[in-house]
Amino acid sequence: MTDQRVVSWAVTLLIALTALLWKANAATYNVITFGAKPDGQADSTQPFLQAWAAACGSAQAATISVPRGRYLLGNAVFRGPCKNSIKFQISGTLVAPADYRALGNTGYWILFIQVNRVTVAGGSLDAKGAGFWACRRSGSDCPVGARSITFNWANDIVVSGLTSINSQLSHLVINSCNNVRVSNVRLIAPDQSPNTDGIHVQGSTGVTITGSSIKTGDDCISIGPGTKNLWMERITCGPGHGVSIGSLGKVLNEAGVQNVTLTNSVFSGSDNGLRIKSWARPSNGFVTNILYQNIVMKNVENPIIIDQNYCPNNQGCPGQTSGVKISQVTYRNIQGTSATPTAMTFDCSPSNPCRGIRLEGINLSYMNRQAQSLCSNVGGTTSGVIMPNSCL
Repeated sequence: MTDQRVVSWAVTLLIALTALLWKANAATYNVITFGAKPDGQADSTQPFLQAWAAACGSAQAATISVPRGRYLLGNAVFRGPCKNSIKFQISGTLVAPADYRALGNTGYWILFIQVNRVTVAGGSLDAKGAGFWACRRSGSDCPVGARSITFNWANDIVVSGLTSINSQLSHLVINSCNNVRVSNVRLIAPDQSPNTDGIHVQGSTGVTITGSSIKTGDDCISIGPGTKNLWMERITCGPGHGVSIGSLGKVLNEAGVQNVTLTNSVFSGSDNGLRIKSWARPSNGFVTNILYQNIVMKNVENPIIIDQNYCPNNQGCPGQTSGVKISQVTYRNIQGTSATPTAMTFDCSPSNPCRGIRLEGINLSYMNRQAQSLCSNVGGTTSGVIMPNSCL
């Protein structure tokens, strides 16, 4: 046996032994044992919370097992801190109540709060958001709406292989967290569903999002104040409003956004591609050290856009300018097609112009001809072929 084969065999054996030891030292809690019914009809909220309480109190690493089937779940708060790590292994589908009003005005459906070392693996969420969207469109007196799965003040979190459909509002929210890994998730809602952002990250450090498909009615990924060290890779977006930093600067005192990377991703038929937006209001916020690279655009309305004059409904901001300082933003190897004549827009603040914008190898066309670029209050550099022609 060669040395290489010996090493390979030893590594395989070590992995197998580690898995066996983990299994021997782990406690498993099946939600059906606590009374959950996989029929999609009986309310399984309390059995899920009881399984969580048992797992949270376990001195050993714990697994909460959700077998195949459909489980009706109302508002569910999974609260820590817990004694050890917990894995939610979901083979079935968690279903929200058919009446959207049942989730009330809490703002969430499934909430993990003040937890550490939690993994949510596999499974599906069906939030049945259509009734809520219809209420919003009708102008009726509606509840505030519920985000499907939220992590607040959580650390060392893993979300993998999850499918979420028809969220009332955002599918997945990461707020005030550290060290979160999201991989291979599928987030789906109709393109006209209001405010159904795929993933919202805010006030968090060290978030990684990879290998995920997002088709929704709002931002595929929205990035809020206080986000640092965010890595996004192999994202497919569309329909949706793109990957958006912001909107920022709605209030005067606001944490900045820094060290954000999006790479090796594809946008198809989305309203925007790479967007940074801020309110036209005074603010001490900032955006800096942003890298977009190896991006393909397929019929995207605004492939590259910075909008610092965001003022929906012209309320609260006319006549003002954005205080958000945008600097050191690099666009590298951005290729594909624009659905509108203007493929690049840099509409920056007259009081705080964008600085350090770098264009490196841009090739965006409109209907097989050259697209346009628009610039206002922006400075930067270019290298390589830039199409449309740069207005920096």
